[in-house]
Formats: sequence, structure tokens, C-alpha cells
Amino acid sequence: MGAIAVLRNVTRDFGKTTVLNNINIQLTEGEILALLGPNGSGKTTLLKILAFILRPTKGETYFDGVKVTDKNIEEVRMESTMVFQKTVLFRASVYDNIAYGLKIRRMPESKIDERISEALRLVRLEGFEKKQAKKLSGGEQQRVALARALALNTKLLLLDEPTANLDPKNADITEEVIAAANQELKTTIVIATHNMFQAKSLPHRIALISDGKISEVGTPTEIFGRLSKTLASFAAVENTFAGTAKATEGGTTMVDIGDDVQLEAATQRDGAVTVLISPSDIILSKNRILSSARNVLNGKITEIVDLDSVVKLRVTAGKPFVVQITKLSFNEMQLGLGNDVFLAFKASSVQIL
Repeated sequence: MGAIAVLRNVTRDFGKTTVLNNINIQLTEGEILALLGPNGSGKTTLLKILAFILRPTKGETYFDGVKVTDKNIEEVRMESTMVFQKTVLFRASVYDNIAYGLKIRRMPESKIDERISEALRLVRLEGFEKKQAKKLSGGEQQRVALARALALNTKLLLLDEPTANLDPKNADITEEVIAAANQELKTTIVIATHNMFQAKSLPHRIALISDGKISEVGTPTEIFGRLSKTLASFAAVENTFAGTAKATEGGTTMVDIGDDVQLEAATQRDGAVTVLISPSDIILSKNRILSSARNVLNGKITEIVDLDSVVKLRVTAGKPFVVQITKLSFNEMQLGLGNDVFLAFKASSVQIL
């Protein structure tokens, strides 16, 4: 497969601040590439460069083998589309929201109907054409925004934190939609994310980015297999703990992460390890519940962050854990600072790097 886009020595300044510093990367036609890095690392700016919304301060960009210049940028821009982290929809029906870009391209009505039907099938919102987009749930709105981009059938699709602030169900659906779009439409997709688990399972390649620089590019197996200092710093964002692992006779591993906290993992390892637990994999309850979860911890809520459709909680249970639950669950449980809670998660949710 050939290169669909190439950046050579790309730098982007905003005033005296350098946001991207000498970026060199090539996107292979038909791949999913994840830009993995913490907030403020330059991921969104890099997506905007690839969407040709922003021009580099220095460096060159190529699309489909052609250098992008002021003369051809409008034409090239039609082959790339970006879905922003914050969903922006019109106060109109789902159909009209998706049709907007197609009408700008002066596509025939019959073709528009076909494109919209196919896009809604991909995002699993068949029959939503007449619903008011603004009245849908946050997860459904994000999928409408994704359908609007997919309907354009551009060669390059750029997604800025596509599952941020979504509940686990909608996040899973969105990831499945991205994979399906890549497989069925053969669309080249770039995802900006700081979600370690998403980066391990969804893309073909990962580019680690920090402080405006790309430090490593490789397959998920290559990137996570060597656990560089850069990756370790990303992992420190949420629920990352260093500890000592000891394989058990039962085929699992007990990991001592200090402060009298031991976690059970599904894979066997021995020695010094780093473990990760996704906030969305942790079940939170006010009382101990019966379940198959191998890890159950008791702690107190020390921080609450409202993110519209979901709520993130910091719970101190020997170690500080971040938990993500839906706003509905948060309200139903009437949770507050200082509440005693239980955390439960499966051994398979404890990822050993």
C-alpha cells in the first residue's frame, strides 16, 4: 500500500510557542494510526495539519503523492475530514445534519439518501433519520457526527479523542464503528487519543507524541512491548501502578503495588511490572456486591469530576484509583465526597505492560 499523506519536517508555531516540532510521519493507505499522548502534547494540532485546516509554519505536506500548496489546498481538503472531540450538531434532524456536507458537494438527492443510509448503518443508528440530533444522548450525538464524516467518504478520516467522555457502551460501539469503517470503506483513519487500552487494540500503528515531538512509531505490540520512558509517562495518567508480580499456581498473577494493595491479573508474570486498569472497567458500588471480579477494594471518594454524560471519581483505596461511571448511575447512587465505596474489577482488566 502507498502513502496517503506525508509530513516532512513540519513545525507549527502559535506566536512564540512551538506546538509541533519537526514532525516527520507517513500515513499508509488503509491503515488506522493512533496518535498517543497526554493532553497538550500537540495531537489536535497535528490532526488539523492533516485535515489541511492549519498550515505548517515550516515543513512540507504531501497528499496522495502531491505536495500541498496554496494552489491545490482547497481541492486536497475535500479528501480529508475531521471529527472534533466536542460534538457540534445543527438544530435539525439527523438526516439534515449528515446531508449538510453532501449538499455542499452538490451530490444528487438519490445519492445523498444512499450515503446517509449507509453511514447510519455503520454507526448503528438505522431509523434515526427523522430524530432531532440535539435531543439524542451524548453517545448517539457523537455517532451522528461520525456518520456525517463517513458519509463524505473521504480518503482520510481524522478523529480527535472519539470516545472521550462517552459511557463504556457507547465507547465500545464507537470503536467498533471505526474498525468497521476502516475495513469496509478502506478509509485511512488517524485517531488522537490518550487512552492506552484503545491504542493497544484498535490501530495498526501507534505514534507516541509528547511536547510536540513524535518519539516512536510502531505496531501496538512493538510500542507496548518495550515500555519506553515516553510511554510510561503517558501511562501515568490514570490507574497506572508499578509493582512486583508473582505467578500463582492457579494460572494468574498477584501484583503487589504497595500500601497493602495486591491486584490479581489474568496473565502470568514474575518480577517488576507496570499495571494498568481502565477507569471504565471498574465497577463502583456503595455496598460489597457478589460478582466474579477477582479484585475488590474498599475506599473513599476524594474527587468528583462532572463530564456531562459521565462522571469521573477519584477513590482512595490504599492507592488512588480513577473510576468512570455514567451520570445516571452517579445520581441514582447519590454519591458524594467522602462516601465509602467498593471497587470491583476482573483479573482480565489488570493489564500488565
